[in-house]
Amino acid sequence: MPPESMYVISLEEVCWGGFLMAVTMAIHGFGMLLVLRVNHSFKHQLESGNNMFTGLAPVILASCMILLVHLIEVLVWSSFFVWKNAFANGSVSFYFSLNEYTTVGSHFNLPLRWRLLEGMISSAGLLAFAWSTGVLIALAREFQDQQMDLFKKRHQKKGE
Repeated sequence: MPPESMYVISLEEVCWGGFLMAVTMAIHGFGMLLVLRVNHSFKHQLESGNNMFTGLAPVILASCMILLVHLIEVLVWSSFFVWKNAFANGSVSFYFSLNEYTTVGSHFNLPLRWRLLEGMISSAGLLAFAWSTGVLIALAREFQDQQMDLFKKRHQKKGE
């Protein structure tokens, strides 16, 4: 009988998974608020410029910050796996965590007693990416609306 058929979900595994998901969402919440605050501040500094770059720069900065937030969240999961000796080293743990978080998957597997966390890290990643997408859509919408307003103003001046 293969060892996987003997796998039973443990309360410890569920508790750690729930804790790690909560930490992931907390980091993401603070991260998205920081992204929005920095974005707002950055836009005020660029207010004098009404060109494509000054409109797009805050969206690019927000994208980079969101990526950093996701990588920090992956680092939390990876650190847990290193702490629990699930992988030989931190690099393999981070690689595994990133691939599972993005739902790409990996040829590595967690030890049998932590197998449930493979699905939980993917769930955390899906939730975090959905939240990030919402933030980016809002920022992109602001950029597009600003650019369309500028376009309309330029064409109104030409028509006068």
